[in-house]
Order: sequence, then structure tokens, then C-alpha cells
Amino acid sequence: MKILLWVLLVACACPVAAADLAIVDARIYPAPDADPVERGTVLVRDGRIAAVGASDEVEVPDGIEVIDGNGKIITAGFWNSHVHFLAPVTREAATRPAREMDAALQDMLTRWGFTTVFDVSSFNGNAAALRRRIEAGEITGPHILHVDTPFFPEGGTPVYIRGLLEELDVPSAEVGSPDEARGRAARQLAVGADGVKLFAGAVVGGEIGVLPMDVGIARAVVEEAHRAGKPAFAHPTNMEGLEVSIASGVDVLTHSTPSSGPWDAALVRRLRAAEIALIPTLTLFEVELRREKAPEELVERFIGHAIQQVRAYTQAGGTVLFGTDVDYIPHVDTRREIELLALAGLDWRQVLATLTTAPADRFGHGGRKGRIAAGMEADLVMLGTDPALDVTGLADVRATIRGGQVIYRAVD
Repeated sequence: MKILLWVLLVACACPVAAADLAIVDARIYPAPDADPVERGTVLVRDGRIAAVGASDEVEVPDGIEVIDGNGKIITAGFWNSHVHFLAPVTREAATRPAREMDAALQDMLTRWGFTTVFDVSSFNGNAAALRRRIEAGEITGPHILHVDTPFFPEGGTPVYIRGLLEELDVPSAEVGSPDEARGRAARQLAVGADGVKLFAGAVVGGEIGVLPMDVGIARAVVEEAHRAGKPAFAHPTNMEGLEVSIASGVDVLTHSTPSSGPWDAALVRRLRAAEIALIPTLTLFEVELRREKAPEELVERFIGHAIQQVRAYTQAGGTVLFGTDVDYIPHVDTRREIELLALAGLDWRQVLATLTTAPADRFGHGGRKGRIAAGMEADLVMLGTDPALDVTGLADVRATIRGGQVIYRAVD
């Protein structure tokens, strides 16, 4: 398993000021595959889970914050495995006032239960700057992992972000040789990147349409990431991009490829054999096509292909990770992504796994995140609706807790 090759991505994922609290009398789902604890208590000491069990069996010490969980659901903190920090506020993470950053992060992330996110490409060190401010306690937000600057094929800067890169005055992210790619990957990883991201298929438009990355260059980026014990993401776009992704040994696809049509059984077997995880980002396709005023027939066909691909991969036992592409698209509400995953055949436990255990395990944090158990970091979500009754209850977030600190609380 690739996960055995990976190391912890950062020294500490806890907020600076960990807290003590207890959530009492809630229905607790310790993990997607575990039986619920009815009328249970989660006790948190110094930012970690000290005990979890029936409320009449867990003693709550005097003097700590007690949250009434009656009628509520508790799960482990959610992961969003595909985000960006590209909007006018978040792209200036190093300098924007804390109150503006707090509001932006709440709107796009903590409001939806995300306690850990993976930024799969921002620019000019923006994600690293934001992480520093959060970990210093200056800004309230999730734990951030990031890939730093992505890798584009030579001549393959995607057409849809050229204007943004000019506005940000970003140096070219294109790489023209394996040595150049390997060198930049090594430098980015050495200064704190938690993985790499390559555009296996870059949308350049015109007669070319989608430009695939040279396999040798892609392999050089991936090998450098694996040498550092860190994951490699790929943006595939189409079938050629999928072939580059498989051949280069990437670990995670940041999208499915609805433009390529349905995935057949042979392709699914190859992706499974390569142990590649999939982030579907189904809402992205719907949002983008409707923004472009595409005919509804085209939207439905495109989304139908994306759903088929997720269904086929899930049924084959492939790993699926939740991701929204938020801050590339402005859509923040997670309900639609959850609905589309359900249409792809995932039951509520499988959707919960995409948000908790699957990313925690895939990214090397399974020993301390993704489940509710004694000794784990106290990253928790309180829901107002039981997802076992309605899967979109996973979007009905009443509180988000990171390391024992409440970083979002709904106003009733």
C-alpha cells in the first residue's frame, strides 16, 4: 500500500491553544463503519479525545465547557481534499485583516464542518502564509495542507487561469524537462509543501484543446514527491491525462473525466491496481457548465458521465475523497456534492468515509484523525440532522471543533 510509504505531513496539526470540553447526550458515530453510541459523551482534554462512550459511563470533570448534544449527531471532523485560495480575499492571506480572513474561511470551509483541507494549488506561497497565521492563532480556520505551485506542461498553462496568473504576477509554472521538474518539486517540498500537483492534461484551447504532460516529466515530479514521502495529485481532464496519471504513478486524481465518456471495467481495474484515489468534484462540472450557459441536455450528459465514473470506481472498491474545488468556483454549500455522490450510489456511510477516514488514512493521518476514539485529535462536527435518515444531514453543521476549540457555531 502506498500509504505505508508516507510520513506525517506536518509536525503538529493542532491549533496553538488546544481546549478542554465535553459534548454530552449526543448520538455519536465514531467512524463510518462503527455502530453509533446512543446518548453518548465525548470528553476532550488538551485538544485530544480523552474518552468516548455512553453518558452514564463517562465522567465529566467540573470546570470545563459542556455542550448539550441532545438531539444532535457527532462525527469526526471533515476533510475537504480539493480546495484553493484564489479569490480576492483569500489570495492575499499574508496581508488581509484577520477579521476578513475569518469570515472568508467560515463561509467556505468551517461552516461546512471542515477541520482539515488540502489546497491543491495556490500561488506565491499563499497557502503556506495562511497556514502560518492560523497556526499562530491570528486567524480561525482549519488545518491546511498544500501542494504549493502546480506543474504545467511546457506551453500548457490552462487557458482559464492565464488572466489570474498575470494579475498575480506569477512566474511560469510550466516545466520543460524532467530535471527542471524534479528540481522545482524538490525545492517546494523542502520548504514545506505537503505534496505535488501536476496537470496531466491541461486545457489550452484552440486546435490542441487538451495538452498532455510528457510522461517522463510527470514521472520526475511524482518520484520526487514519493522520495519525500508525500502524495502526488494529478488533474487528468481526459483519457490521455488519465494515461499520463497512471503511467507516472500519481496517488490522487483531483477530478473525474466526464469529457471522456463512461469508464469501462478495464480502465477501472487499472486505476484500482494503481491504488489511485479519486476526488469527484461533481458540483464543479455542473456549476461551470451552467455558468457557461451550456444546453441543459449537455449538462445532464456530462454530469451523467461523471456520476457513472464515480459509481464504477466505488463499486470496484476504489478510494473516493470528498472535494469541492471551492475558491476556484464560488459555490460553497456542500449539499449538492453530497446529493450527487448519493446519486452515484454511495450510501451515507460511504459519503461519511469520503469526509473522514478515507482522506485521513490516504494522507497519513489515520492514527490521529478521521475517527472518534481516545487519544485522537479532537476534530469533531456536530450535525443537526442524522445522515442515516437523510444523507444531506452531513451539510447541516451546527458546530465545528478543531483540537477541542469551537471554530464555528451555528446561530439558532
